[in-house]
Amino acid sequence: MKGMTLIVKKTTQLIAGMIFMYGIYIIVHGHLTPGGGFAGGVIIAGSLILVTLAYGGDFLKLVKEEAGTTIVESISILMVIMIATAGFLFGIHIFFSNFLPKGVVGQLISAGVLPLYNIFVGTEVAASIFIIFLSLIIFKEESPQ
Repeated sequence: MKGMTLIVKKTTQLIAGMIFMYGIYIIVHGHLTPGGGFAGGVIIAGSLILVTLAYGGDFLKLVKEEAGTTIVESISILMVIMIATAGFLFGIHIFFSNFLPKGVVGQLISAGVLPLYNIFVGTEVAASIFIIFLSLIIFKEESPQ
């Protein structure tokens, strides 16, 4: 998979970064506005998929095992579980307990642990969807035509 034309590649260079930043915005503001970890993760994965489609599989040097994204996915899930169980360690004895101060309503730092959940869920969703996409590309390229 060699990639697409120069016009598509240049357009992707201009747009993919903005899409990625919008995904981060959706994740970070998920406790204040509609959105959150899942929606932002899908948007981030979309920007990574756009770059992969524009530049082709050779751009990422795809092999049968894509270890980088699976490590990110595993660490993200581990962090969600660690934050969820941290309520037990701080004496609250409730799974998924909000043990951080809540702050002032309407401000960015105003939801305790919820933004942390959004960040790690968004990272996990982006990595998972990107892994699924890479798997489809890798196995398509390896299949006999």
